Amino acid sequence: MPLKLLNPIITALKAAVVVMVIGWILDIPGRLQIGLFTEQVLVAVLGCSLALTFLLFPLGSGPAGEEAVATKILDKDKEESPVGWLDLTFAAASLICCFYVAIRYQSLIVELVTKPWYGILVATVIVLAVFEASRRVTGLSLVLIVLALCTHALFGYLLPDVFAARPVTLSRLVVYLGIDTNALLGNTLQIAVLVVVPFIIMGQLLNRCGGSDFFTGLASALMGQFRGGAAKVAVAGSVLFGLVSGSAVANVASVGTITIPLMKRAGFPPHIAASVEAVGSTGGQIAPPVMGAAAFLMAEYLQIPYSAVMLAAIIPAFLYFAALFIQVDLESAKLGILGAPRSQLPRIGTVLREGWHFVIPFAVLVVGLIWLNWEPEFAAMSATGILAVLAMVVPNKGKRMSPREVIDAVVSAGGACVDIIAITAIAGILIGAMAITGVAFSLTQQFIAISGGSLVVLLLITALAAFILGLPLPTVGVYIILATLAAPALVQAGIPEIQAHLFVLFNGMLGMLTPPVALAAFAAATIAKSDQWKTGWTATRMGWCAYFIPFMFVYTPALVMNDTVPMIALHFMLVMLGIFIGTVAVVGHCFARVQALWRVGYGAVALMLLVQPKMFAGASYVIAVGAVLAIAALIREALRGRAQPAAA
Repeated sequence: MPLKLLNPIITALKAAVVVMVIGWILDIPGRLQIGLFTEQVLVAVLGCSLALTFLLFPLGSGPAGEEAVATKILDKDKEESPVGWLDLTFAAASLICCFYVAIRYQSLIVELVTKPWYGILVATVIVLAVFEASRRVTGLSLVLIVLALCTHALFGYLLPDVFAARPVTLSRLVVYLGIDTNALLGNTLQIAVLVVVPFIIMGQLLNRCGGSDFFTGLASALMGQFRGGAAKVAVAGSVLFGLVSGSAVANVASVGTITIPLMKRAGFPPHIAASVEAVGSTGGQIAPPVMGAAAFLMAEYLQIPYSAVMLAAIIPAFLYFAALFIQVDLESAKLGILGAPRSQLPRIGTVLREGWHFVIPFAVLVVGLIWLNWEPEFAAMSATGILAVLAMVVPNKGKRMSPREVIDAVVSAGGACVDIIAITAIAGILIGAMAITGVAFSLTQQFIAISGGSLVVLLLITALAAFILGLPLPTVGVYIILATLAAPALVQAGIPEIQAHLFVLFNGMLGMLTPPVALAAFAAATIAKSDQWKTGWTATRMGWCAYFIPFMFVYTPALVMNDTVPMIALHFMLVMLGIFIGTVAVVGHCFARVQALWRVGYGAVALMLLVQPKMFAGASYVIAVGAVLAIAALIREALRGRAQPAAA
């Protein structure tokens, strides 16, 4: 298709997505006294997003399809795009069927009781379009899982009782999956469209107006002069950018292009530089105030304010980044990498003076979410509106954004959200397939039966399932599957709901770091030009603490801010001590190099401190002994450091 025709079509679809989302959040239909169901907006946005997916990820383009198309669109020497007629057919069919449902929804939901042929046809096209769109943005893994559940819905009645499902006809299944509010048009898609998209809009505008440069400059001013300062800048930058991104790969792409070359120039080997950025960027999914789409879904599933999810995640997120920060510091000491001279770094006063206006939207966001109890989408829209005004009024490095540039940045969010909409749409189909057959309840009981009533075994099974699913799937996909299947089993075993769901979320993101897939690590390796496998295993080592944190907070409510202040402080300090000793064991360096035998001993001491009092009888005594041994170990390492001033 000629690019001069494709470009305006893509822009119009992006703009339509953004306009519909913003209009619904600001209640424009209500102000105009136009009666609309939420589902009508959802299916209209879904239609535009599916069409965009087929145009931005044409057949044969692979997961980098959007970048490939964007490059060719910007290439003025090219006249033809990689989008073929089959892609255009998929896009047109998606638009027509979704808008048909959106326009006729109020009468259609009544007519569908009799399953008319046009209802079955439209629902079938929408379901197939969602499958194909999900395949293009995430690969086959999630599609095959959902197809297996749909097959089970059709033929499950033939299986033995323990695996049996209620009989369902094909026509009823398709209509239910494609149009019912318990399936595709349910909570998962609603959260993606009406909650996550506003944050994506904010992130896109922040990127375009220089926000990522401000965060990197602020991190450099704060951390650059310290030992291994370049890597600490990467950690701090990932935390700051993760406040609005919530996506591991997006963090790597945005922050890593700056920090990874900086770390390499400072003396870090390429695979270590890439690993630091991958681990830091993955943590953006659990860094409040914006923790990615899964956190919003969690709040919806648990029927609690999003601020409660944020509060529960503060200590686990801090422990995660503290472990990485300590490891970076000790790794720098081991490699002899010093900080940059103060004269080569930006001054914090200068950075804040030039970018102070970037702080205001975040203040509005946090105050709105926590103290004013705003809905997340309204808080994001308010912060974005303030950011847009400031970007046009206050110059950043001598340049203000024009209204056209602000509009372009906002419209670009319509293309940046297609992957999350496709994932949550097929996740809705997955939930519908399990709901119509009752398989969710039976699988929950199977989890409990397999564990034999042992909470430890149940946690290990759930963690393993989350890890395996997290290898090929994005974190939000893993969370939706296991929040439906495994989290109820954890709750039945006596774990509070928010701890059970956070347990699933934390374990689901580990696949971003761990080979054989390790999307965040491999993306960082591409930027660093390092070996992907070596980077993946190094990232696994650097993120070692993330494999233990879920097991700690699932047993200890204090680690999710659900206890008295003294108990929260006590548990926090003990875990931090364990993390420090464990990191010394992993790196093999403290004030001086640590020999292998001592590293093993320090690792054992760390495990004693990471044990939680409710894990088993006598655990408190193990922790107390571990604390004494840890203090003794620190004294020993300090004395060794004084005896080896050159190494120190």
